[in-house]
Amino acid sequence: MLQFEELKQSLEALRPDLDDLADALGLKGMREEISQLDEKAAMPDFWNDTENSQKVLQRSSMLKNKIAAYEGLRKEYDDALALIELADEEEDLSLLPEAEAEVKKVGDKLETQRLSTLLSGEYDAKNAILTFHAGAGGTEAQDWASMLYRMYCRWGERHGYKVQTLDYLDGEEAGLKSASILIGGENAYGFLKSEAGVHRLVRISPFDASGRRHTSFASLEVMPEIDDDTSVQINPEDIKMEVYRASGAGGQKVNKTSSAVRLIHIPTGIVVSCQVERSQYQNREVAMRMLTSKLVEIKEREHLNKIEDIKGEQKEIAWGSQIRSYVFMPYTLVKDHRTGYESGNISAVMDGDLDGFINAYLKAQSLGALGENIE
Repeated sequence: MLQFEELKQSLEALRPDLDDLADALGLKGMREEISQLDEKAAMPDFWNDTENSQKVLQRSSMLKNKIAAYEGLRKEYDDALALIELADEEEDLSLLPEAEAEVKKVGDKLETQRLSTLLSGEYDAKNAILTFHAGAGGTEAQDWASMLYRMYCRWGERHGYKVQTLDYLDGEEAGLKSASILIGGENAYGFLKSEAGVHRLVRISPFDASGRRHTSFASLEVMPEIDDDTSVQINPEDIKMEVYRASGAGGQKVNKTSSAVRLIHIPTGIVVSCQVERSQYQNREVAMRMLTSKLVEIKEREHLNKIEDIKGEQKEIAWGSQIRSYVFMPYTLVKDHRTGYESGNISAVMDGDLDGFINAYLKAQSLGALGENIE
C-alpha cells in the first residue's frame, strides 16, 4: 500500500544517520574502555581507594548506559520496520497511526543522540546546578520563578536524572524569591547550559482581582558542578560566611540550629547558599562547590584567565534581555528568541517537555546560527 511504502522510505532514510551515529559515539572505544574499567574493578585492592573506585564505577555505568541507549534505538528502528512491513502485507490501515508514531519516535531519539555528540565542552558531561531568581514584580514574579523551578525539576525527572534541592527561599505570599537545585547525570550541564538567561511570562494574573494581563520575569543561572578545579584558586580571605536557620522540610534538627550557610565572594559579589544538609560544615562544603562552579562557569563563558578578572555584573531581570517568552494569554505559545523555535503546547512545556528547545539551540550553535531576540 502506498501509505506504508512512503513510511518505509522515510524510516529507511534514517538508516545512514543511525550507522554514522555509532561512529560518532565511538562505540568500539567505549567497549574497550568498559573492559579496562571492569578489569580494574576486579582487582583485589580496588576498594582501598573509595573515592577513585566510585569514579571508576560511575564512568563504567555511564558508558554502558550510552551503549544501551544506542542499541535500544537500533531495536526500535528494527521493530518499526517490522511493523510497517507487517501492516503493508496485511493491508491493515488501522496500524498506520501507530507506525507513523514509531517512525517519528525513532527520528526524535536519533536526533537527540546525535546532538549529544556535540557536547564536547570541558564541563558538558558534568552535573548541573540551576539557580532561580524572581524578577521585579513581587508575588507575580515569585510565582513565575516557582513555575520555572517545577518545570526544570520535571525535565530532570523525565530524563532519569537525580534532582536535589540545595536552597529554597519562599516568596512573600506565593512562589519563591530564589532557589538552587542540582540535576545530576551524564551531560546534564551540556544540555541545560542553553537555558541560562531571563525567562518572560505573559498571563492573566491569578493574584489580580481585576483579571488584568501581567508580564513577569525570572532569571536562571546554570553552572557545572565542579568538585575540584585547579584552574580556580579562591582566597579564603575573599569569602564572607553567614549562617542562618534553614527553612522548609527537614525536621526540628534543621530548623532549630543555624545550619544553613550563605557564602559571599567579596571581589565579585557572587552569593551562594545551601541549607539541604543537616550540619553547618556539610552545607559549607556544598556552598563552596557551588561558588567554585559559578566562578568556573563565568571564567569559561567570558574566556578569562584569572578569577581576579571576573566582575560581579548581573543583567537586569527585565524586558529586552529575555531568551524565551511563555505566553498564556491571549494565545498559548512558547518561543525561544535565539533560535526562533516555538511550541503551542504550553502545558507540556511547563511539565518539562523542553527537548525541542534544547535541541534547537545545540543545532543552531553547531551551525553558528544563533541569533539574539528573534521576534
